Amino acid sequence: MKVTKRNGNITVYDDDRVSVSILKANEGVPWEDLTPVKAKNIAGVVFERLTAQNEIITTDEIRSCVNDVLFEFGFPLTARNYMDYKK
Repeated sequence: MKVTKRNGNITVYDDDRVSVSILKANEGVPWEDLTPVKAKNIAGVVFERLTAQNEIITTDEIRSCVNDVLFEFGFPLTARNYMDYKK
């Protein structure tokens, strides 16, 4: 799957980048028990959902999907931090 970045460049989707971003958003929320394994699982769910949509996606679609999945997995404060972090 390919990603259209905000500057117009097209890159390959990278689960690891999504996982790292999720973990960074969680740094300020230590009481939400988000481990690296859980972050990787969330990134995998995001990948599955986005793959079903299109071959080429935007960074905004990734951000929105990550936010939705974080809420679904019970990490609402991390989701809020993620949206602020990725603005």
